[in-house]
Amino acid sequence: MKKKKVDLSSGVLSVFASLICIAVGLIVGLIILYCINAEQAFDGFTRIVKGGFYLMPKGLGSVLAQTAPLIMTGLSVAFAFKTGLFNIGAAGQYTLGALGALYFALVLHAPWWLCLIAAMLFGAVWGAIPGLFKAYFNVNEVITAIMFNWIGLYAVNEIIYKGAIGNMYDSKTTKTYTIRSVSEGSVIPDLGLNNIFKTKSTTIAIFIAIVIAIIVYIVINKTTFGYELKACGHNKDAAKYAGINDKKNIVLSMTIAGALSGIGAGLYYLSGVAEWNPQVSTALPNMGFNGIPVALLALSNPIGVIFAALFVSHITVGGGYLPTKYFQPEIADVIIAVIIYLCAFVMLFKGFVMNAIASKRKNGSDANAKEAAQKTGAKEKGKGADA
Repeated sequence: MKKKKVDLSSGVLSVFASLICIAVGLIVGLIILYCINAEQAFDGFTRIVKGGFYLMPKGLGSVLAQTAPLIMTGLSVAFAFKTGLFNIGAAGQYTLGALGALYFALVLHAPWWLCLIAAMLFGAVWGAIPGLFKAYFNVNEVITAIMFNWIGLYAVNEIIYKGAIGNMYDSKTTKTYTIRSVSEGSVIPDLGLNNIFKTKSTTIAIFIAIVIAIIVYIVINKTTFGYELKACGHNKDAAKYAGINDKKNIVLSMTIAGALSGIGAGLYYLSGVAEWNPQVSTALPNMGFNGIPVALLALSNPIGVIFAALFVSHITVGGGYLPTKYFQPEIADVIIAVIIYLCAFVMLFKGFVMNAIASKRKNGSDANAKEAAQKTGAKEKGKGADA
């Protein structure tokens, strides 16, 4: 009876490796909780693992509201990764996207879809700048993007606080005005989701983000444009030799990445999840930086980004439910950080597993070949004896 060969695809191995990273990260989180307060550790760990399910249905609504923008920033980083670039400027592009969305909503009272387009364009422009420096001056995109993160943050805070392009700042709350109270039409529709989840910020943003993730997947894997972008990422010189315009593709890649981050900011603020606080001038939006672990955990797969963003949001919301008397909610960030660190070894882990499988198959083939040769030799020997 022949043994069935189990063909483990690269995708299955990637998922398996990511799950191991998640499991180890959760174990490390549990150990940290025990070190801080052994008596409350299990309760705290349970809250983190339950995440949005801890306070149903409101908690799950919060997870979905946080996931939508996180999918977009994760796609932004993943898209750049696929084309050989590291978009560490997602936070700055997210910041400019927030400015575009808030300006069109609070000052121009534009409909939500137009506000979302504005957020996309503002983010795209901010993403294109590092791309231009990379393509035409060979300046590393990481350096340029980091600098423009801070330029964007301080510029946006100053513009909103001083009312340079319109009155968006509410001095009573020290934040921007609530969009729902100023321009109801600028809020992304919820189609009854707020009633289901008992929230005020669970809108169709999550579905918009999922649709965009699917579109990005198709563009990268099923179109000539996506092939050219990946070709430039794998080997810029070879792509150039093949007739592909490498400079144009570098700029386009960073522009699209910036547009995705900008949309993320639009989905967040136009859903009414929070208001922009220009007085917090020393902190870039966490949503922009959290796109990096999402992309790493998903191994830059646009569909994987959806599930990675859900997981990160789930853990983050769970961390917010930790009793502050015993723990800080940032413990969830520690767990995510451990998972990110382990994700750096995912490719190494996949290599070991693939080599082990290949070696096992080779040994099996050699054994079968040896057995067949022995049988053939025995038959020939038997024929010789008969003769």
